[in-house]
Amino acid sequence: MRPSILRIAFVAVAFACGAAVLPSMAANLVTKATDLAPLQLSAGKAFPKEPIMLEAGKYYRWKIESDGSSEMAIAAPEFFRFIWINEVVINDIEVRPLGLHSIEFDDAGAAVISFVPIRPGEFEYFMPNSGDAYRGKIVVK
Repeated sequence: MRPSILRIAFVAVAFACGAAVLPSMAANLVTKATDLAPLQLSAGKAFPKEPIMLEAGKYYRWKIESDGSSEMAIAAPEFFRFIWINEVVINDIEVRPLGLHSIEFDDAGAAVISFVPIRPGEFEYFMPNSGDAYRGKIVVK
């Protein structure tokens, strides 16, 4: 009988703590997102060497643009696995996916990802089947 009371008390405390945190998390989503530097995809143009620095729980918007000089893609499977995606906007069409693995451009265009990182760590983004010039790092604190 005593373990049941302890379990109920634990659940009640966890719920009370979680309920106090939810309003502050929601505030991040109703405020304006922080715009990250756009990532330019262009044949022969390397990815930036400086890491993208993010903070877990903050709301960001990242624009990825292709000039259409070649078929190009960006993949970030580990990073995309540990973010909550609000939306991806492609040609003024809003998509609300459950997750991403990569984004590929056959022609010139742009995609804007609105997201919240949920897990700290260091993550890689890269162009599949390309060399080290097409690799970048995202650091989530």
